[in-house]
Amino acid sequence: MPRRPMHMTGADGAALRAALRELRTKLDVPEEFPAEVLAEAQRAVREPCLPDLDATDIPLFTIDPPTSVDLDQAMHLARRPGGAGYRVHYAIADVAAFVTPGGPLDAEAHCRVTTLYFPDEKVPLHPAVLSEGAASLLPDRTRPALLWRLDLDPDGRVETADVRRALVRSRAKLDYDGVQKAIDSGTAEEPLALLKDVGRLREALEQERGGISLNVPEQEIVVHGDSYSLAYRAPLPADGWNAQISLMTGMVAADLMLASGAGILRTLPTAPDGAVGRLRRTAKALRIDWPHHVPYAELVRSLDPHLPAHAAFLQECTALLRGAGYTAFTGGESPDPAIHAAVAAPYAHCTAPLRRLVDRYTGELCVAAVAGAEAPQWAVSALAELPREMAEGARLANTVERECVDLVEAALLKDRVGETFEATVIDVKDREPLVGTVHLAEPAVVGRVESSARELPLGERLRVRLTQADPGTSKILFAVA
Repeated sequence: MPRRPMHMTGADGAALRAALRELRTKLDVPEEFPAEVLAEAQRAVREPCLPDLDATDIPLFTIDPPTSVDLDQAMHLARRPGGAGYRVHYAIADVAAFVTPGGPLDAEAHCRVTTLYFPDEKVPLHPAVLSEGAASLLPDRTRPALLWRLDLDPDGRVETADVRRALVRSRAKLDYDGVQKAIDSGTAEEPLALLKDVGRLREALEQERGGISLNVPEQEIVVHGDSYSLAYRAPLPADGWNAQISLMTGMVAADLMLASGAGILRTLPTAPDGAVGRLRRTAKALRIDWPHHVPYAELVRSLDPHLPAHAAFLQECTALLRGAGYTAFTGGESPDPAIHAAVAAPYAHCTAPLRRLVDRYTGELCVAAVAGAEAPQWAVSALAELPREMAEGARLANTVERECVDLVEAALLKDRVGETFEATVIDVKDREPLVGTVHLAEPAVVGRVESSARELPLGERLRVRLTQADPGTSKILFAVA
């Protein structure tokens, strides 16, 4: 559904920031970097390990939220000579150019694992002097990067792939809304206009192999000076096209590591039959036609997230994405599992090293694989522990996201207990059909609902009454009105 920013009414921004500080304490979130880590980061900025290859002539651009300054990726798209397909240059920040294996900066990154985002601040994986400065692919700055060159055929399939260290220079910092408007209006120059062409070709290939991307509207916290609001944001087509470039690179990285015999994959097991059977029952309850001969992925692509019943079904589909993890392998062994079920292919995280620990390692292993060189021991020796570290980091990041949204929801509604709202039931517990989740049309709130009399009608609209909104407990609760 469209983005609907809602200014907080009756919510004290200072009180909310205090609650967020308490949340960081409760979750034992690290904030200040130790002095020795900051000192090493400063030394690394003064003396980075720079590559010999100069690729600053490629006019790269980045696509990120407007306020982002930790820019991991920059791209350039062109038609191949002769017009037979496309050439994608994709630069990824080279964090390894600044981090010494085994040093304080490396050890701290293994403790933090991932950047954590709070409404009032972010807790970065690396010191800001790196993540927002010397390592970030900011416009008009020369930076070390892992530069991928992917040559695609006219159908968007990867024919050849290369990745090596290079100096790069982004020319423009773009955002999703601006990219979408430029492409839709026909004013985008070819390197950007080709994002739609390549993105749609890759989406068609995703459909062909049975992969799936869920177009589920997301809640996001919007900052307005000293206050916060919640908004729903349905991904734009440009979000999906941009994601396809990253997804394609991750698939190529997985293939390179599999061929070399050492690496770490992002994996997701196939959903059990029981989960798919539950989705079929849900589709029936929501009056969504799902013929038995139609695959799940094909059905999902036909749905409109703006329709309440379809939005409820897409929310239920996220259950099939649970269980994602990391699978490491060395010595030429066959990883098990090796496939990411939603991607429907081997896949690796490799495009966000400023914000995610594992990507530094996958990038290093891919550079070695393309060069036909032996992977550095520091990268191989870390593989055994990386799946556990990443799992713990992902759990913390998910908890932070959920708790922050709960806090803002409670602060937004704390003076409206007793009021009624229009809502859509997007989830009903299997064993407790009187308990579920509702999605308010306005404000942009998703919360628990309880019924005292009848089973909750999945996918249908109803009026609910707010019975609890306590920023101290980070929870809200509704009852059927």
